[in-house]
Amino acid sequence: MSEQIHLHVNGVDYPVTIAQERNLLSVIRGEIGLTGTKEGCDDCECGACMVLLDGQPVNSCSYLAVQAQDREITTVEGLADGQALGMLQRNLLEAGGVQCGFCTPGMLISATALLARTPEPSEEQVRIGLSGNLCRCTGYTKIVQAVQRAATELTAG
Repeated sequence: MSEQIHLHVNGVDYPVTIAQERNLLSVIRGEIGLTGTKEGCDDCECGACMVLLDGQPVNSCSYLAVQAQDREITTVEGLADGQALGMLQRNLLEAGGVQCGFCTPGMLISATALLARTPEPSEEQVRIGLSGNLCRCTGYTKIVQAVQRAATELTAG
């Protein structure tokens, strides 16, 4: 059975008609057309599908789209500053923390949530904050350093 809902994604309201059992990831990618959020494991293990829902990171592969109606959804595209890269994105690129890029959207979403609740995280706090995201390329060190550098910029700034 299809249902019309409204999803508020990156500050824009999207009316969509979907089957009730559709997950948020498939609707964001399919109906809304934002493909930065990736489908990896489809089992809440890899973090590639992370989005912020009312400021909290969630695995959109296991979250029903109908549950997100009238809530604030932020995808990786929503972290950019217009056409420019956001500060976390820039730091991640400058630190060499991006290789294949598949984990990057989830890492950025998780780091954004972490810095919102812990503006000056320790290395351990960053590692815990990113622990729901798997990266097969980098070994995490440069990603952790990029998040800590972004935290320093935010608090200095």
